[in-house]
Formats: sequence, C-alpha cells, structure tokens
Amino acid sequence: MLVTLTIIRYPKKYVSFAVIAMAVHRLPLSLDKNISFYKLMGCGKNGTFDKHPDWQQWGILAVHATELKNNLAQSTTVNENLYGPFINKWLQFFNCETWTIFLEPLEGHGKWDGELPFGTLAKQTDYNGLIATLTRATIRISKLKAFWNNVAAAANEMAGAKGFITSVGIGEIPYIKQATFSIWESKDAMKAFAYQMHQHTAIIQKTRKENWYSEDMFVRFKPLKTVGTINGKDPLAGKL
Repeated sequence: MLVTLTIIRYPKKYVSFAVIAMAVHRLPLSLDKNISFYKLMGCGKNGTFDKHPDWQQWGILAVHATELKNNLAQSTTVNENLYGPFINKWLQFFNCETWTIFLEPLEGHGKWDGELPFGTLAKQTDYNGLIATLTRATIRISKLKAFWNNVAAAANEMAGAKGFITSVGIGEIPYIKQATFSIWESKDAMKAFAYQMHQHTAIIQKTRKENWYSEDMFVRFKPLKTVGTINGKDPLAGKL
C-alpha cells in the first residue's frame, strides 16, 4: 500500500480558488480507480491542531492502489499519475507550491469515518527508523471547549521535543475534525514525547476520562521519499 500526503500552498491572490478546490477536486478523486481513499483538508497555522486556518495552505491525503506503488515512488514530480490530470493542471495553473511525502503504513489503530483506510495494521513493529505519525479525531460538540483549551500547551511541547522534525495541522471540518501529521527522527523519540511530556500525557488522560472524541485514529508510517518544497524547503532534505 502506498499513501501520499501533499501539502499545497497557494499564492495569496488565489486563496479563493483554494477554497473552491475543496469542492471541485472531490469529483476527479472519487472517480480515480487507483485511489481507494482520499481526504481534502485545510491546514492550521501552527503545525498542529489549530483553530486558526492558514487560508493559503491545504492538503490532499490519498491511498493508492498497490500496483502503482513502484511507479509513483519513482516519480520526481507531483504529476498526473498521483491525483489525476485535472488536479495536476489546476496546481500548475495557480502556481502552487507543493510538498509530497510518500508513506508506507506500519502500525496503528482506530477508524476514519468508519473505515480502515490503511488496512488492518499491527499495534507494534520492530521498525525504529525515521517515522511519521498521523493523529486524527472527531471531537464531540460538547467537548470542543475542553479540547481547544488544552491543545496549545501540548503543541508547544512538541515543537521543542528531542527528535522532532516537523509537523502540519490538517483537518476536514474546522474545529471538529482535526489531525496532526508529524515526523520524528525515530519511534523512540516520538514515544518519549507522547508518554513523557507532561502536557501531552495529561491531555491523553483527559481524552479518555472525559470521552472527548466520537472517533479517533493513530497511525505510524515509514517515510519513503519526498518531492517538492513547502515555504521553500523540504523538511526531510538529506534525511531519506
């Protein structure tokens, strides 16, 4: 299985077309027989769960057919084979900057809109190299205030954590359906943050005790390669 996450940055003058793309791009993605699952998402400003959207930055996550894995992984551009010719030409026309990471799902649990988009995964593996994590949740309406009152402190801890490389906040629905995609030097570094950092550990305990989420998912991936830049840089340059 091959998973891609593409972060797209529009020039400021084209922000209105970025919003339109959230609706328009659903059709070509849904008709693409080589894509079994996809999500079009907005991005938060500060690299994690964030109430404040970055109107210039958006994301596409997709699960591709197994037979395309080798061909796509060899690609040096986000070409029409990835999300289809329409989206490819759209991104070119609006002079978008794109950064794509190619991923192999390793471990995880939970569902996304009632589905297992990455298949049935092991809870643990022996892999301990460079690792990416996706944490997503649908927040109960009654728990929104508690959630948003707590996440900022944990986000600040993550940015300064040992082994942290980069992160991006993504989401399907503002305030309610949120996700953080982060990349770490190793699984050990990621676990050290997840279970030893005070603020993050406290939030994990609260989510379980107070039942904040109606659905949640946590998945770890092996990064395979990256293509392009975001804000002029490839966060994994020289690391893969």
